[in-house]
Amino acid sequence: MADKSKLWYLENFNLFEGLPMAKMQELSSITTMTETSKNEPIYFAQEASDSIFFLKKGRVKLTRNSPDGKEMIIALVNPGEVFGELSILDISDRSDFATALEESLICAISKDDFKKFLENNPELNLKVSKLIGFKLRRFSERIEELVFKDAQQRVVSFIANHAKDYGKKIGDEYFVKPFLTHQDIAKLTACSRQTVNSILTELREKKIINFDRRKLIISDMEALKVLL
Repeated sequence: MADKSKLWYLENFNLFEGLPMAKMQELSSITTMTETSKNEPIYFAQEASDSIFFLKKGRVKLTRNSPDGKEMIIALVNPGEVFGELSILDISDRSDFATALEESLICAISKDDFKKFLENNPELNLKVSKLIGFKLRRFSERIEELVFKDAQQRVVSFIANHAKDYGKKIGDEYFVKPFLTHQDIAKLTACSRQTVNSILTELREKKIINFDRRKLIISDMEALKVLL
């Protein structure tokens, strides 16, 4: 991929907003851009944690496997987001798997190069520190949900948060496109696919939401919150 194209993508990445052009060019020189196919692994658990990734196009899922081999999605990565950033904390090995959910465009930088870059750019260093803190807090909140909420509350909480984070509000409605499969939602909420299907169908019958394979519409966010 041409350097100009790579620089353009980096310039349009929210994390780097405000960096001078000279710094952007320096960053571009130490990063690589790669295209991944749908279902292509990006990294595996237990492999060396030596790179940070920035997703420009597509979607990526981060997963862990339970002792009995079941896959659980711990996070979804959307365009403009960072993943693998815990390597900055000098964690030696990955604890999760990263896999492209669809064709994706990914920018990668080595942990050591990025740490040196952060040392020379204190404002960016602060942004990254806040990002890591936010990610750890969200992960803690997800663990609490899995422990203290029942299946319906977990599914309702997920779709409400997903719509607020990645949806578009038009009037009183939230539109999310593309939507996830029921199987992916099941892995995100520690439910069975049948349970997810039953909960979403009930919400649709109550006219709180509507959905198909391509989109989710939340028609009544307040009614959804009542179920939490």
